[in-house]
Amino acid sequence: MFLGIISDTHGNAPLVFEAVHQFKKFHVSQIIHCGDIGTAEVVRLFTEIPTDFVFGNCDTMRETLKQVILESGQKCHGDFGSLTREGKKIAFLHGHQQRRFQTELESGNWDLICFGHSHQAEFSTIGKTYILNPGALYRVITPTAAILQVPEMEIRQIPLV
Repeated sequence: MFLGIISDTHGNAPLVFEAVHQFKKFHVSQIIHCGDIGTAEVVRLFTEIPTDFVFGNCDTMRETLKQVILESGQKCHGDFGSLTREGKKIAFLHGHQQRRFQTELESGNWDLICFGHSHQAEFSTIGKTYILNPGALYRVITPTAAILQVPEMEIRQIPLV
């Protein structure tokens, strides 16, 4: 199973369109958006693939975004989301709430924690937990998203230029 992981889109519709195109090309069956969505227009670009959203620190219009997410048939998790796929427990949050991120990391409850906020792509392990930041589509030299294969936990960074 392939999961698309994206964050920090900040309303950049053309690059989100490209990311979704890449996700479809790689047969991604579900997307996780780790916050700083930006606009309702961006949310609507995800309608072809089931997408789970969390909010970031720049998502100031939360009620509007939540309404559009739900109208689009997608899931809105607020500040923190979780799901299980192929036996892997996955948490996702934006990452700006450092204490929450650290608490989840130290809990040992997750096989993977996905986050954004820093605009820097990362895939590493801390203890037995993988951590994944797919990068960003805004204020970066090379915008990126990520595709994760589960249960293998293999990652592919996708440049979007």
